[in-house]
Amino acid sequence: MKEAHIFKGPRVEVHDVSVPSPGPDEVLTKVVVSGSNPKDWKMPHFMPTAEGTNQGDDIAGTVAAVGENVTEFKPGDRVAGFHRITSPNGSWAEYAISPAHTTFHLPKQTSFEEAATIPLAAGTAAVGLFVRLGLPEPWLSTEEKLKAIGADGGLIIYGGASAVGAFAIKLAKESNIHPIIAVAGRGIPYVESLLDKSKGDTVVDYRNGDEAVVKGLQAAIPQGKTLNYAFDAVSEHNSFINISKVLNQDGGNISLVLPGMDFSAIPKGINQTTTQVGNVHNAETIRPFGLAWYRLFGQGLKEGWFSGHPYEVVTGGLAGVETAMKNLSEGKASAVKYVFRIADTEGAGKDQVKL
Repeated sequence: MKEAHIFKGPRVEVHDVSVPSPGPDEVLTKVVVSGSNPKDWKMPHFMPTAEGTNQGDDIAGTVAAVGENVTEFKPGDRVAGFHRITSPNGSWAEYAISPAHTTFHLPKQTSFEEAATIPLAAGTAAVGLFVRLGLPEPWLSTEEKLKAIGADGGLIIYGGASAVGAFAIKLAKESNIHPIIAVAGRGIPYVESLLDKSKGDTVVDYRNGDEAVVKGLQAAIPQGKTLNYAFDAVSEHNSFINISKVLNQDGGNISLVLPGMDFSAIPKGINQTTTQVGNVHNAETIRPFGLAWYRLFGQGLKEGWFSGHPYEVVTGGLAGVETAMKNLSEGKASAVKYVFRIADTEGAGKDQVKL
């Protein structure tokens, strides 16, 4: 089968490799559409072992085979799945593997393109809000509880037009957390379409400079309230410094998405955590959380209260991965996820798993 491998640059090569077999608790999916994420082009630069590997994590397609312990899925099912980060057999291939607990069914009305925008980014948003920040999930959220934990002072979502940020907005709304104070730039029109201005939600334009951002954040906090929560889906370019200037200095909470960065500028009175969605695969305490939320994503798509992110189909199938990685590395993406239709790859379709 065809599989794309990424190198520093970013540079991408398409190779012929063997079709993998799923482990006991895994699902092998015939990939129809693969997604991509900003971390993909960065991995070869920061992790030498990632050089020349398949870094795709967003799978959308039909089940080709399942492991012996898998009972929830069968060949032919329409699914999306979150591949285990840094492990072999990612989504930039004709066939990919995901753990069964981070695989979910797709309703008929959800296209594979839309589905491919969801797994990593939506999972990151859920872990950030409900595990790292400790905000109440939709079925636990009440006005009294939000007030008791100080969430009635609002929630900053920095990078609201990014896929992670936009999914965080959607999930926060499901928990009735308001006002949502989003920060965005070129993607502001999309962010505004997600917000509820009647509940005080607003968006601050970072293009006006850091001083204006801080003033905008301060102005958005409800009068007489204290801002206690922030989800930084950017975690660079002064984002966390701007947030720190308006967050409660004695017990405020911020979760950041970039590991290994220097966040020492955040005051010690602010509780800081790092959101790593890979924990749904690697941390036993969060694994059940992942199991539940990936099923909720599928249910939300079916019921209409959840949706994917805007996307752009990059031409050429896997041959288009390099173009997408260069665009991501140059910061060209705004309010859009790059996805790839695997069948558009030259030479694809020669290897077929019999269902």
